[in-house]
Amino acid sequence: MGGGPDASVGGSARRPNLSMLAKLLVVAVAMFGFGFLLVPLYDKICEVTGVNSLTKVDRGAAEFARNTQVDRSRTVVVEFDANGRGAWKFRPEVGSLKVHPGELVTVVYDLENTRAQPTTGQAIPSYVPRVSAGYFRKLECFCFQQQELGPNESRRFPVVFVVDPKLPKDVGTITLSYTFFEVGGKSAAAQRPAAGASGGQGG
Repeated sequence: MGGGPDASVGGSARRPNLSMLAKLLVVAVAMFGFGFLLVPLYDKICEVTGVNSLTKVDRGAAEFARNTQVDRSRTVVVEFDANGRGAWKFRPEVGSLKVHPGELVTVVYDLENTRAQPTTGQAIPSYVPRVSAGYFRKLECFCFQQQELGPNESRRFPVVFVVDPKLPKDVGTITLSYTFFEVGGKSAAAQRPAAGASGGQGG
């Protein structure tokens, strides 16, 4: 008879434990499902916000630059900004330029990998004012693909662009800002043998 109450207490103690275990399992499954959905969710966010379009090659830019008249009656100030994340030191070689719409312009950015190991990154551009993004045509840009730098390697990257003469007249200054993010090693692993075979050339 003495064991009855103890057994009852033990059973009631196990019930909350089982309930807690069930809740933890539900949370774990939910977290796994959320992680599984992150990639398509990220892709959809990029599609909605236009991030993907900002890093895609503008295949019509070279022809546009060849066939566009330079508007020398108008000057636009283009400011250059750079932000490095993780292992990167990143800066433009000039802070700003005065350009004529339709004029082909080149600006150079310096990038340094501060780590003693290969590191891969992706640059994401942004524009102020936002409307200017549709009138900023890049013929060449390091942001079109991921970049891998070797241990403590430094590299210079040109950005070749032309400002569309159809840029709204009330826009006199454009700020082009790049943020260089460190990305996973998957592309680095794929690129490393090719980089070694070509003597480390790239960009």
